[in-house]
Amino acid sequence: MKIRIGVGLGPHEDFVEAIDHAEALRTDSLWFSEVVFTEHVDPFIGMAYALSRTRNLKVGTGVAVLPGRNPVHVAKQLASLAALAPKRVLPVFGLQPARRPERQAFPAPSGQRGALFDETMHVLRLLLTQDTVTFHGRFHSLTEARISPRPRRMDIWFGGSARPGLERAGRLADGWLGSFLTPAQALEARHTIEAAAAAAGREIEADHYGISIAVATEGIPPSLAEVARARQPDADPADLIPEGWDKAQELIERYIEAGLTKFVIRPASPMPHIRPFLDDFAAKVMPLERDLPS
Repeated sequence: MKIRIGVGLGPHEDFVEAIDHAEALRTDSLWFSEVVFTEHVDPFIGMAYALSRTRNLKVGTGVAVLPGRNPVHVAKQLASLAALAPKRVLPVFGLQPARRPERQAFPAPSGQRGALFDETMHVLRLLLTQDTVTFHGRFHSLTEARISPRPRRMDIWFGGSARPGLERAGRLADGWLGSFLTPAQALEARHTIEAAAAAAGREIEADHYGISIAVATEGIPPSLAEVARARQPDADPADLIPEGWDKAQELIERYIEAGLTKFVIRPASPMPHIRPFLDDFAAKVMPLERDLPS
């Protein structure tokens, strides 16, 4: 059981410096969001670029959309990254973009996005674990498709907080990365995932549960507070978005008590210069990383 804490990057003018400085600080991981209609870097491009400049840093998608993507292309991208940087690629997938206008970039038949997710994930698993894949389903059809070189192991995590998404994570995922949940809600989400996994004859490793946290260093932006209220109408946004590093430390410890061990810390507001945020992160949050007794 290991507590590990990474950083989520948004659109930054000093993108290259952020990667280099995170590596110099020995940050555990960098995470790239799937936000299409902004200046955010594409998550797969961001991961590849970060891996090319570093030797130790892990990279992840937080969270990339799976339905609407071709599973062969996704498998090839993940396998290529894993071959170039073994054990440093952390894919996390979700059902759909949080921003409604971007949903057109990930088309799915009306009312069938969940079914498309399930089948795409199934095909992706086959491609990453079998020499050749022949599959004919509702949405995908492959004949003797192959991905090479295949990774020895590729853990794939899911995002989401709605009950169907949590149950999907239990059935299909290797881990879970939530957001905008209180520690009590995160614990309940974990129990839902564990129950779904058990019902499917599966087990998710105990330290494969995490959460993404936006830290407000200059007050909670009204737009982010609206997002928090939309996701959790009965919660105070300040209970989900810590204001300052001291409150971030306290919240992380509460999540650890609830059974979470992996964290993605991101700025609550766009920051043209990320270096001060990374320095504060290293001083205030990285010391919370530790090994827990099994």
